[in-house]
Amino acid sequence: MLPLLALSVLLAVAPSLALWPLPRQYSTGSTPLRLSSSFSIKLSGISHPPSDLVDAISRTSTYLKTDKLEALVVDRGASSAQAIRGAKTLSSLTLSLTSHGVASSISAEAIADLGTRDEAYTLTIPADGSSASLSANSTLGLFRGLTTFGQLWYYWDGTTYTLQAPVHIQDSPAYPYRGFMLDTARNYFPVEDIKRTLDAMSWVKINTLHWHVVDSQSFPLVVPGYTELSAKGAYSSDQVYTAADVQDIISYAAARGIDVMPEVDTPGHTSIIAHAHPQHIACFEAAPWATFANEPPAGQLRLASSATTTFTTGLLKAVASMFKSQLFSTGGDELNVNCYTQDNATQADLTAQNKTLDQALDTFTQATHAGLRSVGKRAVVWEEMVLDHPVTLANNTIALVWISSANAAAVAQKGYSFIHAASDYFYLDCGHGGWVGDFPTGNSWCDPFKTWQKSYTFDPVANLTDAQKSLVLGGQHLLWAEQSGPANLDATVWPRAASSAELFWSGAGGNVDAALPRLHEVVYRFQSR
Repeated sequence: MLPLLALSVLLAVAPSLALWPLPRQYSTGSTPLRLSSSFSIKLSGISHPPSDLVDAISRTSTYLKTDKLEALVVDRGASSAQAIRGAKTLSSLTLSLTSHGVASSISAEAIADLGTRDEAYTLTIPADGSSASLSANSTLGLFRGLTTFGQLWYYWDGTTYTLQAPVHIQDSPAYPYRGFMLDTARNYFPVEDIKRTLDAMSWVKINTLHWHVVDSQSFPLVVPGYTELSAKGAYSSDQVYTAADVQDIISYAAARGIDVMPEVDTPGHTSIIAHAHPQHIACFEAAPWATFANEPPAGQLRLASSATTTFTTGLLKAVASMFKSQLFSTGGDELNVNCYTQDNATQADLTAQNKTLDQALDTFTQATHAGLRSVGKRAVVWEEMVLDHPVTLANNTIALVWISSANAAAVAQKGYSFIHAASDYFYLDCGHGGWVGDFPTGNSWCDPFKTWQKSYTFDPVANLTDAQKSLVLGGQHLLWAEQSGPANLDATVWPRAASSAELFWSGAGGNVDAALPRLHEVVYRFQSR
């Protein structure tokens, strides 16, 4: 599944604490402890456990048997064999909820409002072989704790063990939003690829899939009431996401503690819509493309048209009805003014309405966002909608800071909550070379390649005042898929995306040298699963 990192830098004299992300508060000892061959995970005081919690326990039990991760040291743990053989055995882990009442499902808690999710847990593993305990206020917290428990163990000669009992962990995330963005419009990813990615995300406690599902290149989403868009805009009839596919992905994600936030970028990045509705698109496939768009093909929604605004509002509401997340991204990036300047229909609409382009954009944005609010969604936008265009946004709108990490302070100055998605730290496609036009020696626009160390050392509150720090919701890695597809998905995303998972769970300030051995553990564990 994943490329091996160089073994020469991971060899050490003792195994590391193989946890990722690192718990915010923990203590360990130096006593060996084995898992009993009859080890079991039990529930206490949860009379009607949700099925997804039961399934999570089952998966954890399976991983404990099948991971078989040998310590990443020169002898793979052989030097500890005598200590392992003489160790006491742990027979059970008992899960309990500190809250009262009927337990909610992991799935329900994973899609709750960002400010209300409770992912905290407490995990205790005694050194004397008595039962370990995992407690939390929520099933989502229990799930995060199960993920941690499953990472604590090594394998040697038929025995699953730790050398670091007793273990006590009291943990919760530093930031509520820890995401990964996947672009499925430039290249199509089968459902199974997305599910495998969701599994990996859950193993490092990433809690949001930002699904950039459509763009100018293709429209693979089959939207009820708007099926002509995918019929004429998907790469093929096999490369689509049906309503059933979407529900499958959402359910799979939620059971693993992950919310799925869709994005339908507007009014730019919409050229593909012209194949079904040419009346709504300005400068469709205009040439030269660089005059009309940041990348080919050119084409943007005719935002000054009332008919286009009505069409777009209906489309966004229809897409919103397919997703359970309270978050919905309407994009708003890379608006090409020249496209509208040279579009006769847009100029006629602006003249008839006596509006500037920004005023028309404001009307368009207010209408589409009002439509989303009417179906219970909170709008998410790219930073230009906050910084470059004088549009009216609801106070709870979330901005994605992407052009530069330096722009976070300007977004904070405007008073909006935001998510770090900066191209200079978190873009996984950077450094793979130029891909458009007659430019054979060209580099990608966001060179150089962004290493895991680069993102790991990011400071989420740099240049912010104390009052502004609470506006940081978290952050994410992003994969724009112009040069990525099923063949290189795993190698491109992992383990680099794990670095932001720890950054936004554990908090900034981690030590790269100390983190490297643990990141190797992530790679090997991912491979075994």
